[in-house]
Amino acid sequence: MHKIYSIPLDIMQGTDDVLFDYIVNCISKFLEYIGMKGVSLPLGFTFSFPCHQNRLNEAILLKWTKGFKATGCEGEDVVCLLRDAIRRREEFDLNVVAVVNDTVGTMMSCGFEDPYCEVGLIVGTGSNACYMEEMKNVELVEGDEGRMCINMEWGSFGDNGCLDDIRTEFDVVVDENSLNAGKQRFEKMISGMYLGEIVRNILIRFTERGLLFRGRISERLKTRGIFETKFLSQIESDHLALVQVHSILQRLGLESTCDDRIIVKEVCTVIARRAGQLCGAGMAAVVDKIRENRGMDFLKITVGVDGSLYKFHPHFSSVMHETVKQLSPKCEVTFLQSEDGSGKGAALITAVACRIREAGQH
Repeated sequence: MHKIYSIPLDIMQGTDDVLFDYIVNCISKFLEYIGMKGVSLPLGFTFSFPCHQNRLNEAILLKWTKGFKATGCEGEDVVCLLRDAIRRREEFDLNVVAVVNDTVGTMMSCGFEDPYCEVGLIVGTGSNACYMEEMKNVELVEGDEGRMCINMEWGSFGDNGCLDDIRTEFDVVVDENSLNAGKQRFEKMISGMYLGEIVRNILIRFTERGLLFRGRISERLKTRGIFETKFLSQIESDHLALVQVHSILQRLGLESTCDDRIIVKEVCTVIARRAGQLCGAGMAAVVDKIRENRGMDFLKITVGVDGSLYKFHPHFSSVMHETVKQLSPKCEVTFLQSEDGSGKGAALITAVACRIREAGQH
């Protein structure tokens, strides 16, 4: 049983107390919904942001991404912030056992179904991946035996300038106008939070050059974030008479001809295809590294995937799969789509941690 609670923008960009009080309020509503409000329970906390993690139940937030900007959180242990909010509520006793990145949760939940699953991938509002690395290659931890899960935070790939050759003027504008300029540059080229904004900037430039809408830009099109990424999915799902394109452009205050609609659809296709190819290139590099680490001529592996862009865009997943196939021919990669993988994975990790703790007490 699960429920989804959205976080309003003012809370995402408010203070630490306001954000974590809101999260605990959602937990309270859920416990009431399932009739378990007064029960003492262990809690697994999925937290999908770059953290420094020394223990299973400690995560120091390094930086916010994906539009979050709540003050008083960066540099703090988010588990402590959650515990403080639980204490302020004075309604229930929840023991935060594990804090888990959503990629790790997705990999764990899919690994429960498929033992070959050793990679987790998120392609939704943001994007990130994790994989199982050989312990001999993990410099920060002692010991060479076995494997450890590495949260790659691959959204920040390119922050050192290594993607500059393939970034366009539109990528630069989107980055410069974001809340975290200069950060998460790879994520800004492939994830759901930014694709619509890339398209919007392209449409504005084409219109300024007289290539679209008879050179007339509507006030709505000038509004940052107005062209939602879900529009890309709707437009690319439209196989009939460009009806969806016409409807969306009307909502944006744009008078369009049939040629305009064809161009807009092509722009959406190109941006989504590029995102799928970039994501596929990243994943191909990961699975090939795993194969080389293990000295194998051929690797069979499963990638657990979650995220709205992967699930709902009509072509993104197939483009990504084909790119992985082309770029890592020595790997047979299966993609296993997860349903609320991050939540289930966090629950699995929490359950195992509780069992290990109980066994150690006997």
